[in-house]
Amino acid sequence: MYAITGITGQVGGAVARNLLNANQSVRAVVRDANKGSPWAEQGCEVALADMNDVDALKAAFTNAEGVFVLLPPNFSPSRGFSETRAIVAALHSAITAACPNKVVCLSTVGAQATQMNLLTQLQIMEQELGDLPMPIAFLRPAWFMENAAWHVAIAREKGIFQSFLQPLDKPVPMIATADVGRIAAELLQQTWHGRRIIEIEGPRRVTPNDIVKGFAKILGRPIHAEAVPRKTWEALFQSQGIADPEPRIQMLDGFNEGWIEFEHGESGCIKGEVELETVLKNLVERSNLI
Repeated sequence: MYAITGITGQVGGAVARNLLNANQSVRAVVRDANKGSPWAEQGCEVALADMNDVDALKAAFTNAEGVFVLLPPNFSPSRGFSETRAIVAALHSAITAACPNKVVCLSTVGAQATQMNLLTQLQIMEQELGDLPMPIAFLRPAWFMENAAWHVAIAREKGIFQSFLQPLDKPVPMIATADVGRIAAELLQQTWHGRRIIEIEGPRRVTPNDIVKGFAKILGRPIHAEAVPRKTWEALFQSQGIADPEPRIQMLDGFNEGWIEFEHGESGCIKGEVELETVLKNLVERSNLI
């Protein structure tokens, strides 16, 4: 049996579906019983646990062949990342007590970067959970192609694609969440010893201009790409409710300046299978249903 945190999200859900398709037993770890119901209907066990609750997490991880760890997203962390440190400490205590056979954690490209940025939260997780006694793997995916979902409405309605990734012709490592879920599920079913780092990206690197071309083709209309001026980022992010935009700005700088990159380079990555156009088509189709 495999305990999956973050199962209600895209990546956690993909991990669970891949395991179920492989006839494996899954325990859905959720905070809300209502959100666990769809997984119970698919034959999963459901465990209720907040990510800060050591006892509940221990119960959720007990008797698990493997545990998939996905930190809750936090786009406006406190200075020093106190929220992340508290969750990671709870996870460490719970995993140590439950002692599953293996652990797979969702980390990120650039987790090794020395400059502070939004992704430092995942670096903290790798550092703190890296001393667990059981086999542990940190899966470092590229930028999610699904982040383009934020752009579907304005692309359709106004023919504009506003990009924080710059310049517009710079290739960026990206990957589909379907590939991340598939590879994570495969890892959970493998046997290894010690600590592993697995870096993954899609079949080819993607520029913002590639995304624009994809949307133009799928939506059947011209799309104009605009690079959002960096000097406007702080005020823009604050208007969106982010109290301290600096970590997010530093993350974007890291991608744009190239210091957020895979530790072992592009040649050291596992390549995914899902193409950008497939993801963009799915995003447009889903937006049509909203």
